Amino acid sequence: MRRREFLALVGGTAAAWPLVAQAQQDGRVRRIGLLDAGDEADGFLRARWDALREGLATLGWIEGRNVRFDLRFSAGDPDRRRILADELVRVAPDVIVVTGGPTAQALLQRTQTIPIVFTSVGDPVAIGLLKNIARPEANATGVAGQYQSLGGKWVELLKEAAPRTARVALVFEAENVNDQYFGVIDAAADVLAVKAIRTPYRNAAELERVIDAFAAEPDGGLIMLPPPPSRGNRDSINRLALKYRLPTMWQSKYLPAEGGMMGYGADGEEARRTMASYVDRILRGAKISDLPVQFATKFELVINLKTAKAIGLDIPATLVLRADELIQ
Repeated sequence: MRRREFLALVGGTAAAWPLVAQAQQDGRVRRIGLLDAGDEADGFLRARWDALREGLATLGWIEGRNVRFDLRFSAGDPDRRRILADELVRVAPDVIVVTGGPTAQALLQRTQTIPIVFTSVGDPVAIGLLKNIARPEANATGVAGQYQSLGGKWVELLKEAAPRTARVALVFEAENVNDQYFGVIDAAADVLAVKAIRTPYRNAAELERVIDAFAAEPDGGLIMLPPPPSRGNRDSINRLALKYRLPTMWQSKYLPAEGGMMGYGADGEEARRTMASYVDRILRGAKISDLPVQFATKFELVINLKTAKAIGLDIPATLVLRADELIQ
Protein backbone atom coordinates (compact mmCIF):
# COMPACT_ATOMS: atom_id res chain seq x y z
CA MET A 1 0.00 0.00 0.00
CA ARG A 2 1.31 3.42 -0.92
CA ARG A 3 1.98 5.94 1.85
CA ARG A 4 -0.71 8.33 0.55
CA GLU A 5 -3.30 5.53 0.48
CA PHE A 6 -2.30 4.42 3.99
CA LEU A 7 -2.65 7.93 5.39
CA ALA A 8 -6.02 8.33 3.71
CA LEU A 9 -7.20 5.06 5.22
CA VAL A 10 -5.97 5.94 8.69
CA GLY A 11 -7.46 9.42 8.42
CA GLY A 12 -10.84 8.07 7.30
CA THR A 13 -10.86 5.50 10.08
CA ALA A 14 -9.90 8.06 12.70
CA ALA A 15 -12.64 10.39 11.51
CA ALA A 16 -15.19 7.62 12.09
CA TRP A 17 -14.01 6.86 15.69
CA PRO A 18 -16.07 9.64 17.37
CA LEU A 19 -19.17 8.46 15.49
CA VAL A 20 -18.63 4.87 16.60
CA ALA A 21 -18.13 5.99 20.20
CA GLN A 22 -21.30 8.09 20.13
CA ALA A 23 -23.31 5.26 18.55
CA GLN A 24 -22.14 2.90 21.29
CA GLN A 25 -22.48 5.20 24.28
CA ASP A 26 -25.60 3.49 25.75
CA GLY A 27 -24.38 -0.03 24.94
CA ARG A 28 -27.66 -1.00 23.26
CA VAL A 29 -27.72 -2.88 19.95
CA ARG A 30 -30.11 -1.15 17.55
CA ARG A 31 -32.25 -3.19 15.17
CA ILE A 32 -32.89 -2.19 11.55
CA GLY A 33 -35.50 -3.96 9.45
CA LEU A 34 -34.96 -4.07 5.68
CA LEU A 35 -37.84 -5.05 3.38
CA ASP A 36 -37.10 -5.33 -0.34
CA ALA A 37 -39.75 -5.86 -3.00
CA GLY A 38 -37.38 -7.97 -5.11
CA ASP A 39 -35.72 -11.39 -5.15
CA GLU A 40 -33.16 -12.53 -2.60
CA ALA A 41 -31.11 -14.11 -5.39
CA ASP A 42 -30.85 -10.81 -7.27
CA GLY A 43 -27.22 -9.77 -6.91
CA PHE A 44 -28.01 -6.15 -7.79
CA LEU A 45 -30.41 -5.85 -4.85
CA ARG A 46 -27.96 -7.55 -2.49
CA ALA A 47 -25.33 -5.03 -3.54
CA ARG A 48 -27.75 -2.19 -2.82
CA TRP A 49 -28.26 -3.33 0.78
CA ASP A 50 -24.54 -4.00 1.23
CA ALA A 51 -23.89 -0.42 0.15
CA LEU A 52 -26.39 0.84 2.74
CA ARG A 53 -24.67 -1.21 5.44
CA GLU A 54 -21.32 0.25 4.42
CA GLY A 55 -22.76 3.76 4.50
CA LEU A 56 -24.09 3.21 8.01
CA ALA A 57 -20.75 1.75 9.09
CA THR A 58 -19.02 5.00 8.13
CA LEU A 59 -21.52 6.76 10.41
CA GLY A 60 -20.63 4.54 13.36
CA TRP A 61 -23.20 1.74 13.04
CA ILE A 62 -21.24 -1.51 12.85
CA GLU A 63 -23.10 -4.75 12.18
CA GLY A 64 -22.51 -7.26 14.97
CA ARG A 65 -21.32 -4.53 17.33
CA ASN A 66 -24.03 -1.93 17.84
CA VAL A 67 -26.57 -2.69 15.13
CA ARG A 68 -28.40 -5.74 13.78
CA PHE A 69 -30.06 -6.03 10.36
CA ASP A 70 -33.17 -8.07 9.57
CA LEU A 71 -33.36 -8.36 5.77
CA ARG A 72 -36.44 -9.73 3.99
CA PHE A 73 -37.32 -10.08 0.28
CA SER A 74 -40.92 -10.31 -0.91
CA ALA A 75 -39.97 -11.34 -4.51
CA GLY A 76 -42.81 -9.32 -6.01
CA ASP A 77 -45.44 -11.45 -4.23
CA PRO A 78 -48.21 -9.29 -2.63
CA ASP A 79 -49.13 -12.02 -0.12
CA ARG A 80 -45.51 -12.51 0.92
CA ARG A 81 -45.10 -8.73 1.19
CA ARG A 82 -47.92 -8.58 3.71
CA ILE A 83 -46.58 -11.56 5.69
CA LEU A 84 -43.07 -10.07 5.89
CA ALA A 85 -44.45 -6.67 6.88
CA ASP A 86 -46.26 -8.37 9.77
CA GLU A 87 -43.05 -10.18 10.77
CA LEU A 88 -40.94 -7.03 10.85
CA VAL A 89 -43.50 -5.05 12.81
CA ARG A 90 -43.72 -7.84 15.40
CA VAL A 91 -39.96 -7.78 16.09
CA ALA A 92 -40.26 -4.01 16.70
CA PRO A 93 -37.04 -2.72 15.10
CA ASP A 94 -35.83 0.82 15.75
CA VAL A 95 -36.37 1.70 12.09
CA ILE A 96 -37.47 -0.10 8.90
CA VAL A 97 -36.02 0.66 5.45
CA VAL A 98 -38.20 -0.33 2.48
CA THR A 99 -38.20 -0.22 -1.31
CA GLY A 100 -41.31 0.38 -3.39
CA GLY A 101 -44.58 2.17 -2.79
CA PRO A 102 -46.73 -0.94 -2.12
CA THR A 103 -44.18 -2.19 0.42
CA ALA A 104 -44.17 1.14 2.25
CA GLN A 105 -47.98 1.19 2.21
CA ALA A 106 -48.11 -2.34 3.64
CA LEU A 107 -45.95 -1.27 6.56
CA LEU A 108 -47.85 1.96 7.20
CA GLN A 109 -51.03 -0.11 7.47
CA ARG A 110 -49.40 -2.10 10.26
CA THR A 111 -47.55 0.49 12.32
CA GLN A 112 -47.91 4.19 13.06
CA THR A 113 -45.01 4.24 15.50
CA ILE A 114 -41.98 2.47 13.99
CA PRO A 115 -40.03 4.96 11.81
CA ILE A 116 -39.98 3.98 8.12
CA VAL A 117 -37.43 5.17 5.56
CA PHE A 118 -38.51 4.47 1.97
CA THR A 119 -36.93 4.61 -1.46
CA SER A 120 -38.04 3.84 -5.05
CA VAL A 121 -41.61 4.98 -4.40
CA GLY A 122 -42.22 7.51 -7.17
CA ASP A 123 -44.15 10.51 -5.80
CA PRO A 124 -45.04 9.70 -2.16
CA VAL A 125 -47.87 12.25 -2.06
CA ALA A 126 -49.46 11.02 -5.29
CA ILE A 127 -49.57 7.42 -4.03
CA GLY A 128 -50.88 8.42 -0.60
CA LEU A 129 -47.90 7.67 1.63
CA LEU A 130 -48.01 11.14 3.18
CA LYS A 131 -49.40 14.62 2.61
CA ASN A 132 -46.50 16.92 3.48
CA ILE A 133 -43.08 16.22 2.01
CA ALA A 134 -41.43 19.11 3.87
CA ARG A 135 -42.62 17.95 7.31
CA PRO A 136 -43.86 14.35 7.06
CA GLU A 137 -46.80 14.04 9.39
CA ALA A 138 -46.80 10.26 9.84
CA ASN A 139 -43.98 7.83 10.64
CA ALA A 140 -42.45 7.64 7.16
CA THR A 141 -39.97 9.66 5.12
CA GLY A 142 -37.26 8.88 2.61
CA VAL A 143 -36.17 9.36 -0.98
CA ALA A 144 -38.50 9.80 -3.95
CA GLY A 145 -36.54 8.69 -6.97
CA GLN A 146 -38.84 9.92 -9.73
CA TYR A 147 -40.83 13.02 -10.65
CA GLN A 148 -44.20 12.67 -12.38
CA SER A 149 -42.87 14.72 -15.29
CA LEU A 150 -40.43 11.91 -16.07
CA GLY A 151 -43.33 9.96 -17.58
CA GLY A 152 -43.25 12.26 -20.58
CA LYS A 153 -39.46 11.97 -20.80
CA TRP A 154 -39.65 8.17 -21.07
CA VAL A 155 -42.07 8.42 -24.00
CA GLU A 156 -39.98 11.07 -25.73
CA LEU A 157 -36.75 9.08 -25.39
CA LEU A 158 -38.37 5.88 -26.62
CA LYS A 159 -39.83 7.66 -29.64
CA GLU A 160 -36.48 9.31 -30.40
CA ALA A 161 -34.67 5.98 -30.18
CA ALA A 162 -37.28 4.19 -32.31
CA PRO A 163 -39.03 6.79 -34.51
CA ARG A 164 -41.44 4.25 -35.98
CA THR A 165 -43.00 3.59 -32.58
CA ALA A 166 -46.76 4.20 -32.86
CA ARG A 167 -47.94 2.17 -29.85
CA VAL A 168 -46.46 1.82 -26.39
CA ALA A 169 -47.51 -0.70 -23.75
CA LEU A 170 -47.35 0.61 -20.18
CA VAL A 171 -46.45 -2.67 -18.48
CA PHE A 172 -47.11 -2.99 -14.75
CA GLU A 173 -48.05 -5.47 -12.06
CA ALA A 174 -51.68 -4.98 -11.09
CA GLU A 175 -50.73 -4.45 -7.41
CA ASN A 176 -47.52 -2.52 -8.07
CA VAL A 177 -48.17 0.37 -10.42
CA ASN A 178 -46.90 3.95 -10.56
CA ASP A 179 -50.22 5.20 -11.97
CA GLN A 180 -49.33 8.81 -11.16
CA TYR A 181 -47.42 8.80 -14.47
CA PHE A 182 -50.37 7.82 -16.65
CA GLY A 183 -51.70 11.33 -17.25
CA VAL A 184 -48.28 12.74 -18.11
CA ILE A 185 -47.50 9.80 -20.40
CA ASP A 186 -50.86 10.11 -22.17
CA ALA A 187 -50.26 13.81 -22.83
CA ALA A 188 -46.75 13.22 -24.20
CA ALA A 189 -47.95 10.28 -26.28
CA ASP A 190 -50.69 12.42 -27.86
CA VAL A 191 -48.16 15.05 -28.91
CA LEU A 192 -45.92 12.38 -30.45
CA ALA A 193 -48.81 10.52 -32.16
CA VAL A 194 -48.21 7.44 -30.01
CA LYS A 195 -51.02 5.36 -28.54
CA ALA A 196 -50.37 4.52 -24.87
CA ILE A 197 -51.96 1.23 -23.78
CA ARG A 198 -52.24 0.17 -20.13
CA THR A 199 -51.00 -3.41 -19.87
CA PRO A 200 -51.43 -4.88 -16.36
CA TYR A 201 -50.53 -8.44 -15.38
CA ARG A 202 -50.72 -10.51 -12.19
CA ASN A 203 -48.18 -13.30 -12.64
CA ALA A 204 -45.40 -14.50 -14.94
CA ALA A 205 -47.73 -16.45 -17.22
CA GLU A 206 -50.04 -13.47 -17.65
CA LEU A 207 -47.07 -11.19 -18.31
CA GLU A 208 -46.08 -13.37 -21.24
CA ARG A 209 -49.65 -13.46 -22.58
CA VAL A 210 -50.16 -9.68 -22.50
CA ILE A 211 -46.87 -8.99 -24.28
CA ASP A 212 -47.63 -11.71 -26.85
CA ALA A 213 -50.99 -10.04 -27.51
CA PHE A 214 -49.50 -6.54 -27.69
CA ALA A 215 -46.82 -7.66 -30.14
CA ALA A 216 -49.42 -9.01 -32.56
CA GLU A 217 -49.62 -5.51 -34.04
CA PRO A 218 -46.56 -3.66 -35.47
CA ASP A 219 -44.58 -0.61 -34.35
CA GLY A 220 -44.84 -1.21 -30.63
CA GLY A 221 -42.60 -0.40 -27.67
CA LEU A 222 -42.61 -1.11 -23.93
CA ILE A 223 -42.38 1.11 -20.85
CA MET A 224 -42.30 -0.56 -17.43
CA LEU A 225 -44.21 1.23 -14.62
CA PRO A 226 -42.33 0.36 -12.48
CA PRO A 227 -39.78 -2.35 -13.35
CA PRO A 228 -40.93 -5.72 -11.95
CA PRO A 229 -39.25 -6.40 -8.59
CA SER A 230 -38.81 -10.02 -9.72
CA ARG A 231 -35.62 -10.62 -11.73
CA GLY A 232 -37.40 -13.49 -13.46
CA ASN A 233 -40.12 -11.18 -14.78
CA ARG A 234 -37.56 -8.63 -15.93
CA ASP A 235 -35.72 -11.38 -17.80
CA SER A 236 -39.00 -12.46 -19.40
CA ILE A 237 -39.66 -8.93 -20.62
CA ASN A 238 -36.18 -8.69 -22.15
CA ARG A 239 -36.57 -12.10 -23.78
CA LEU A 240 -39.95 -11.20 -25.29
CA ALA A 241 -38.66 -7.80 -26.40
CA LEU A 242 -35.91 -9.55 -28.35
CA LYS A 243 -38.36 -12.11 -29.77
CA TYR A 244 -40.76 -9.45 -31.04
CA ARG A 245 -38.16 -6.73 -31.68
CA LEU A 246 -39.76 -4.32 -29.23
CA PRO A 247 -37.75 -1.29 -28.05
CA THR A 248 -37.94 -0.96 -24.28
CA MET A 249 -37.66 1.91 -21.82
CA TRP A 250 -36.99 1.20 -18.16
CA GLN A 251 -37.41 3.82 -15.44
CA SER A 252 -34.03 2.85 -14.03
CA LYS A 253 -30.52 3.54 -15.25
CA TYR A 254 -29.38 0.15 -13.98
CA LEU A 255 -31.60 -2.27 -15.90
CA PRO A 256 -30.06 -1.96 -19.37
CA ALA A 257 -27.16 -3.92 -17.82
CA GLU A 258 -29.60 -6.84 -17.58
CA GLY A 259 -30.43 -6.62 -21.28
CA GLY A 260 -33.05 -3.86 -21.42
CA MET A 261 -32.58 -1.52 -24.38
CA MET A 262 -32.69 1.81 -22.58
CA GLY A 263 -33.08 3.22 -19.07
CA TYR A 264 -33.50 6.70 -17.68
CA GLY A 265 -33.66 7.21 -13.95
CA ALA A 266 -32.16 8.47 -10.75
CA ASP A 267 -28.65 7.81 -9.50
CA GLY A 268 -28.88 5.18 -6.78
CA GLU A 269 -25.77 6.37 -4.96
CA GLU A 270 -27.46 9.65 -4.14
CA ALA A 271 -30.47 7.81 -2.66
CA ARG A 272 -28.29 5.47 -0.59
CA ARG A 273 -26.39 8.37 0.96
CA THR A 274 -29.64 10.02 2.00
CA MET A 275 -31.08 6.77 3.35
CA ALA A 276 -27.99 6.07 5.44
CA SER A 277 -28.04 9.63 6.79
CA TYR A 278 -31.73 9.42 7.71
CA VAL A 279 -31.41 6.03 9.41
CA ASP A 280 -28.42 7.36 11.37
CA ARG A 281 -30.33 10.45 12.47
CA ILE A 282 -33.38 8.41 13.51
CA LEU A 283 -31.20 6.05 15.57
CA ARG A 284 -29.74 9.12 17.30
CA GLY A 285 -33.20 10.44 18.18
CA ALA A 286 -34.36 12.58 15.25
CA LYS A 287 -38.09 12.88 14.59
CA ILE A 288 -39.58 11.91 11.23
CA SER A 289 -41.20 15.36 10.98
CA ASP A 290 -37.72 16.90 10.96
CA LEU A 291 -36.59 14.76 8.00
CA PRO A 292 -38.18 16.08 4.80
CA VAL A 293 -38.65 13.77 1.84
CA GLN A 294 -35.72 14.16 -0.54
CA PHE A 295 -36.13 14.03 -4.31
CA ALA A 296 -33.43 12.78 -6.65
CA THR A 297 -31.43 15.52 -8.35
CA LYS A 298 -29.30 13.47 -10.71
CA PHE A 299 -30.75 11.42 -13.57
CA GLU A 300 -28.87 9.44 -16.19
CA LEU A 301 -29.60 7.88 -19.57
CA VAL A 302 -28.12 4.45 -20.29
CA ILE A 303 -28.45 2.76 -23.67
CA ASN A 304 -27.68 -0.90 -24.41
CA LEU A 305 -26.47 -0.70 -28.02
CA LYS A 306 -26.05 -4.48 -28.15
CA THR A 307 -29.75 -4.97 -27.40
CA ALA A 308 -30.74 -2.27 -29.89
CA LYS A 309 -28.72 -4.01 -32.59
CA ALA A 310 -30.29 -7.36 -31.71
CA ILE A 311 -33.78 -6.00 -32.40
CA GLY A 312 -32.62 -4.35 -35.62
CA LEU A 313 -32.59 -0.80 -34.32
CA ASP A 314 -29.96 1.81 -35.10
CA ILE A 315 -30.05 4.37 -32.28
CA PRO A 316 -29.74 7.93 -33.69
CA ALA A 317 -26.29 9.44 -33.20
CA THR A 318 -27.78 12.50 -31.50
CA LEU A 319 -29.24 10.28 -28.76
CA VAL A 320 -26.08 8.21 -28.43
CA LEU A 321 -24.07 11.38 -27.83
CA ARG A 322 -26.44 12.44 -25.02
CA ALA A 323 -26.25 9.12 -23.19
CA ASP A 324 -24.41 9.02 -19.87
CA GLU A 325 -23.42 5.40 -20.43
CA LEU A 326 -23.37 3.04 -23.42
CA ILE A 327 -23.39 -0.74 -23.14
CA GLN A 328 -21.82 -2.38 -26.20
